[in-house]
Amino acid sequence: MGPTTKCIELNMLPEDCVSIILSLTSPLDACKATLVSRAFRSAAESNVAWEKFLPSDYQDIVSRSVTSLKFSSKKELYLHLCNPILTDGGRKSFKLDKSSGKKSYVLSARELSITWSDRPEYWSWKPSLKSRFLEVAELRMISWLEIEGKIRTHMLSPNTMYRAYLLINITHRAHGLDLLPSDTFLEMGNQTISANTAYLSCKDKKKHQMECLFYGNRTQRTKSRVIEGDERFARERDDGWMEIELGEFFSGDEEGDQEVKMSLREIKGYQLKGGLVIEGIEVRPK
Repeated sequence: MGPTTKCIELNMLPEDCVSIILSLTSPLDACKATLVSRAFRSAAESNVAWEKFLPSDYQDIVSRSVTSLKFSSKKELYLHLCNPILTDGGRKSFKLDKSSGKKSYVLSARELSITWSDRPEYWSWKPSLKSRFLEVAELRMISWLEIEGKIRTHMLSPNTMYRAYLLINITHRAHGLDLLPSDTFLEMGNQTISANTAYLSCKDKKKHQMECLFYGNRTQRTKSRVIEGDERFARERDDGWMEIELGEFFSGDEEGDQEVKMSLREIKGYQLKGGLVIEGIEVRPK
């Protein structure tokens, strides 16, 4: 039996059977199947196939959307969700990966725990044209920097490796941010999954050299307090922000549900810091 015969036999199956078969593949495969034949196109665009590609809690996600989502089919809803939507009163952003259907979230700065962010002398809250959220947090001046976000694994795609990233920008008035590297942590339950260090910004080498000269021996003394681990650096993104990896974790199966804590801290140097802008923390598939 040759390949042509097999294709003809598959075309002879009822549309519902083809839809079920395609639902066991991937969104990308289903889109490719629309090019095979008219019968395949109908099956590949059916609600039977695309409901399987949607996350099991898609109705809850739609109900939490800030804006009303209009769609006439499950495929149309899927494509809507492949573009970021604001949920939970605008404090989170959600989207699906187009090719795999895996879920990702961005927790806004308002959704994070930022030490003394309610004190206007230390932090200011302001709108940003670059941000998907209504406001971001900008550090005025502080010596104790501590940022933490939390997410539960049941909100994510099961059995998937995820990475967490702090989304930041640095203003032209920034100072004191990289005299010491910040400590980054990722914890699940009571277990620390990763502990590393990260540099927020070293863009202006002259400014960095002047700060090191000004703070002198204090920087050398406090470096011994920094945790051992991989050094990470801020990386520019296509959306005008920078990201720093906080760690990675496995989401586990749908039956389990654990709290994941993601944090960045610089609380050992005691030097004044300013000019850091926080948009949020992104949790996306690896």
